[in-house]
Amino acid sequence: MRALVISGGGSKGAFAGGVAQYLIEEAHQEYDLFLGTSTGSLLISHLGLKKIEKIKEIYTSVSQRDIFSNCPFSIQKKHGVESIGIHHFNVLKNFYRGSKTFGESHNLLQLIKNTITLEEFNILKNGPKDIVVTVSNLSLNQVEYKSINDFSYDEFCEWVWISCNYTPFMSLVKKNGCEYADGGLGTMVPIEEAIKRGATTVDAIILQTEVTHLNRMPSKNVFSLLTNMFAFMLDRIEHQNIRIGKYVAKHNNAIINFYYTPTVLTTNSLIFDETKMAAWWKSGFNYAKFKSSESSPLKPEVTN
Repeated sequence: MRALVISGGGSKGAFAGGVAQYLIEEAHQEYDLFLGTSTGSLLISHLGLKKIEKIKEIYTSVSQRDIFSNCPFSIQKKHGVESIGIHHFNVLKNFYRGSKTFGESHNLLQLIKNTITLEEFNILKNGPKDIVVTVSNLSLNQVEYKSINDFSYDEFCEWVWISCNYTPFMSLVKKNGCEYADGGLGTMVPIEEAIKRGATTVDAIILQTEVTHLNRMPSKNVFSLLTNMFAFMLDRIEHQNIRIGKYVAKHNNAIINFYYTPTVLTTNSLIFDETKMAAWWKSGFNYAKFKSSESSPLKPEVTN
């Protein structure tokens, strides 16, 4: 049983799309299980349908307006470096409405429903492949995995949306009496879950460099500080997930093929720049081609 696992990473998901495109279309890998966290959850339904060009078009044309119904920050660019500043009016408006978060991402839910049709959902649900997304249950203090086989169309679209909600900048969702948020807050790379579900070979796309190459700039405002703090915590979670995944793979005789980003793509994955994302998609495709080349001394890191 072969699984494709895609980590969280916001706008960096474009790179994962490029890697997956090569693995599916050029390397002709067939997957029984697709498991994603956050941005990974947005990709996997389309990858399961092999509708690569469709999801590529979405990832290379998406903007802040497609994600946020109320964007809590403004994008500032100085000396070629993008950073976020507080959009005070939008934040105050959100608090006035009684929201628990700085911003809202209801536009993303609508985008998901516009791009995954009921017909496509039924094809996946009635097919042999399993599509699973990761969410964080803040009320019960646990990570949950939601399979397409267990839900209706509207419910599954909502779970995909919840998996991507990077609180406190995006929506906090109350469902079934519990508060839910981004799956990456608990599990950035769900390799362990893929193996528990029977995967013997896992292709894991990690939207981070294998070795830390980043020295973050000093925080300029409270949002900048929060994003830096969350990035730090998510990096630690990601490294822990990978270590656990390797351990579980070793004890279950499973193989993991790792695909890391070769360079630091961005220091703020909440900024959705279509030009950069188009370049990242192409970079992901070329990188997977290079890593998988028989003539190259560098191949995907394999763990078993």
